[in-house]
Formats: sequence, structure tokens, C-alpha cells
Amino acid sequence: MPVQPTTGHSVIFRGATADGRLVNQTFERNSKPVIDGLVSFLGDQTGHALEIGSGTGQHICAFAAAFPRLQWTPSEPDAIHRRSIDAWRAQLHSTARPAIGLDASADWAGQTGITEITPLNLILSMNVIHIAPFAVALGIISGAAKTLITGGYLVFYGPFAENGQHTGEGNRLFDERLRAENPEWGVRDVDELLVYARNDGLELYQVLKMPANNRLVVFQRTE
Repeated sequence: MPVQPTTGHSVIFRGATADGRLVNQTFERNSKPVIDGLVSFLGDQTGHALEIGSGTGQHICAFAAAFPRLQWTPSEPDAIHRRSIDAWRAQLHSTARPAIGLDASADWAGQTGITEITPLNLILSMNVIHIAPFAVALGIISGAAKTLITGGYLVFYGPFAENGQHTGEGNRLFDERLRAENPEWGVRDVDELLVYARNDGLELYQVLKMPANNRLVVFQRTE
């Protein structure tokens, strides 16, 4: 099942300009810390990078500017968001590729648009897996195992639990609200993701603390 826009998105995303650009109200707060976190292990890496769940498109344009040696491809299952992504690309003259539709819970590794950019050096998914069924997280991990180069990175950003415990009271309350809205949603535990990642040849590389009690969770393909 594709990741669909949610009431959570309606709080974060606002407006729509004449060309279809949506605005992520947390973009300014999140962009620099995430880029700084990525710099710590991406460096001057070259190759292809795929973002799963690119939302408005503001972040991937910032990533493409910050890491110009990587060729960035945005993806979104929602057509309204794909229009926003491509409108931001045009507005900012971004080098990111056109947005593609991608159902992260499916076997997406061999779909049109993906085969053109594989093997991948990086897969990044921000604020997706807690507002989607767990099958989406598993689909991202499975697809990463099939498309990443050995040594390539799978990166999740958002709120996470660690060792079965929430990292703060705010995340605990947020998790309760998510599960009340949809029992298939919820803040994911790094250790649970690691079990599935290891089954697919990925190991935990590092967990970086981010603002607002979020985390940048980095897996690396080792096989």
C-alpha cells in the first residue's frame, strides 16, 4: 500500500502556490542539522541517491545543493506531492531528477525509474515510517538490500524508540496519538528495525541525535 497524505502531513504541509509548490513548515529547522549529519559519513561520495517520501520537495533540493557529487532522485506515491517536488526543482534550478512514483511497501527495486539509477549509494527516508504501516519500513529495508552498493547507506530520519524505550515524553505521547489515529502507525524502535536489516545484509552504522528529539538512523549494506 502506498504511503498516503495524513492528518499529520496537513499540520506540516501548508499552502500551494500557483505552480503547485507546498511548504513544509519544519524544513528550515530540520534541513541544516540533517545535512550536517549526512556530511559526517557521506563526505564527497559520488553515485546515485534516492529519497523515499520526498514530501514537498524542499529537502531534496537542499540535499542536491549540499551534495552535488551525488545524483538525487525524489520519489512520492502521491501525485500532488510529486507536482510540488518538480515545482520546487524548477523554482530552485535544482539538479535533482524528476520525481518518480514509488510504493515503498511493494517490491520496488525493479520498477521503472529505479533500474535507471541503480546501484544506489544512498537511500534516505525522512518522517515516513512512523506514519505508515510497518510494511513500508520493511519494504524500504528489503529494497535497500537489493539496490544499494556494498558499503552503501540506508538512512531514516524521524522520531525513534531505542532499546524498547521512548527517547522522551514527547515521543511517547506522539506515539500514542499516532496509534490512536491508525493502529498500523507508530514510532518505530531502532532495535526492531535492526533485526530485519541484518536479515537483509545491513548493519547499524550509527544513530545521530537531531533537534526535537529526532534521530538520524544509519544502516550500511555489508554484503
